[in-house]
Amino acid sequence: MHRPNLALVTTPSHRLALGRVQRALVNLAGAASAALFARASLQFYLHTHRLIGVAFFAEQAWFVIAFLIRRPARSVATTGGPWLLAAAGTFGGLLLRPSGAHPAWGVTAGLALQMVGLVIAVAALVTLGRSFGFVAANRGVVTRGPYALVRHPVYAAYIIIQLGYLLQSISLRNAAVVALATCCNVGRAVAEERLLACSDAYLDYRDRVPWRLMPGVW
Repeated sequence: MHRPNLALVTTPSHRLALGRVQRALVNLAGAASAALFARASLQFYLHTHRLIGVAFFAEQAWFVIAFLIRRPARSVATTGGPWLLAAAGTFGGLLLRPSGAHPAWGVTAGLALQMVGLVIAVAALVTLGRSFGFVAANRGVVTRGPYALVRHPVYAAYIIIQLGYLLQSISLRNAAVVALATCCNVGRAVAEERLLACSDAYLDYRDRVPWRLMPGVW
């Protein structure tokens, strides 16, 4: 009589346990990556004494906490496209370089934009709380704070911060990086909304807040 290979049998409880382990590993990896960026921001402040280093440190420190406390997703994107968009939109700014032209007006305006973007990012992340996510997923609908103005304030903040960097260091390379990262953040916003389109709560929220990234524009 043929007997099944018990090593290959996967019960629902085993799949649930495996999913928990995978989520824990992803969360720990995300927290560790954010911790490295937080450390770099702190070192930048200690070497330059520029307050923007403290602001970036605060943002990345919150990312560490957010990865560790976020709630499991009800549904999450499984195809490669949304993951690539999320990675490029989040980390594309690391390709920016402090080269090119540095006009005085650009340095001043760029710093102001970066500070505005950081304030928006931190406010949005704190508002998200345990609903924070990296890739398109459904962790519940948040409608208060910055989310009462636009549906994707974190992605808007990334774009503002990167535009600020471009004004401080104007070059074709940096312009191309900002353009690519912006396209990816636009794409990840669209991918996230496609995934959430099956949620009645999100459809109601979308009707009440029509703008994705910038009020009056898109």
